Amino acid sequence: MHALLARAAELAAGYRATLADRPVAPPVDPAALRSAFGGPLPARPAPPSEVLEHLARAAEPGLVATAGPRFFGFVIGGALPAATAADVLAAGWDQNGFNAVLSPAAAAAEAVAGSWLKDLLGLPAHASTGFVTGGQAANTAGLAAARHHVLAEAGWDVERDGLAGGPRVRVVASEERHATVDRAVRLLGFGTRAVEPVAARPQGAIDVGDLARVCAAGTGPLIVCLQAGNVNTGACDDLRAACETAHRHGAWVHVDGAFGLWAAANPGTRALLDGVELADSWACDGHKWLNVPYDSGFVFCARPDVHAAAIAYRAAYLTGAGEVSGMGDLTLESSRRARGFAVWAALRELGRDGVAELVDRCCRLTRRFARALADGGAEIANDVVLNQVLVSFGGDTDALIRAVQDDGTCWLGGTTWRGRRYLRISVSGWATTEADVDRSAAAILRLAGQ
Repeated sequence: MHALLARAAELAAGYRATLADRPVAPPVDPAALRSAFGGPLPARPAPPSEVLEHLARAAEPGLVATAGPRFFGFVIGGALPAATAADVLAAGWDQNGFNAVLSPAAAAAEAVAGSWLKDLLGLPAHASTGFVTGGQAANTAGLAAARHHVLAEAGWDVERDGLAGGPRVRVVASEERHATVDRAVRLLGFGTRAVEPVAARPQGAIDVGDLARVCAAGTGPLIVCLQAGNVNTGACDDLRAACETAHRHGAWVHVDGAFGLWAAANPGTRALLDGVELADSWACDGHKWLNVPYDSGFVFCARPDVHAAAIAYRAAYLTGAGEVSGMGDLTLESSRRARGFAVWAALRELGRDGVAELVDRCCRLTRRFARALADGGAEIANDVVLNQVLVSFGGDTDALIRAVQDDGTCWLGGTTWRGRRYLRISVSGWATTEADVDRSAAAILRLAGQ
């Protein structure tokens, strides 16, 4: 086992050492890639060392350098060194993070990392923290807590009786909400028809005046979804005004802060999240701006008892069940990875100042990206307030996106915003430098010129 894990670490470290220079997404022959992994399952066992070497050879041509410094698609960063190493340890330790009986160490790591996260993000210290798989799971768990609370307030036990026959729940959200909110609404049984859209302001933040109008237009149990970090523009809702408006109408307020919630950790961007602590639940990603390995997200709830009532379950065989553990009672999985080790390691590596510097640096680099492209003739569609840039050169935007991806210097995707197609650039990685931005901008301008 020692030699096997040492070799795995050697292979992983060797790959990471190539990230600064390798094409971000080299051309791939899918058929050849599948063939390299093999045909029918062999009948005979194979030595673990042989399996490891085969896996490394087969996977190499199909690896995308998402952990590298020039991946600007989606809002994901490459895992920090300490977080990567901690995840290797976590795999070796093979801990089940369901409760403190199965892993006292995992429970302690999650408790400490959770308190650090709440402090950094400006959330109430008494809030519960669930270590989930990502933004989708965090939104689903947060909205499950909201569903439980607003229906309990109306005298309905949704966990026992379901939704049929109960009071109709209104879900109010921005017209520019993230798609994971809609999927959570589907999974929780509301149906997307339950969503009542609110107008967005020019940069994508919710129109608080229209929020008040929509909230006042009906009665009954009410959930309001707000956003910290518009997925296209980075714009943040006016959380203080929106929370106060929603609470006046008796709403539960959930904040989707998959990447934008990290703005609270940086003094230079903290004002964008003024009033964030007034909400009732929050969703955030770890494998975005904190740069921890997949899969890692967080759901926070200002009412831990509501959080547990919506999520927890009991079974006679579950040793240690019966009290809110802060672990499996707050997440949707029983057999769950001990995600807290990598989160703890990332926060310990960076410290408070390092997290602030990481967020601030990504914002500076994003502005640098926007200036370089604008100077080259591009249209920048949004105010660059965080780490998102929407770019257009006119013409066939999707052809340009494909050209950039095929070129390999950097990787970015596209989006449709307000009826137009744009290149969408997200700067989220700890390893990205000014030189990476300049090199990438030059490649985009060269390809646009062609």
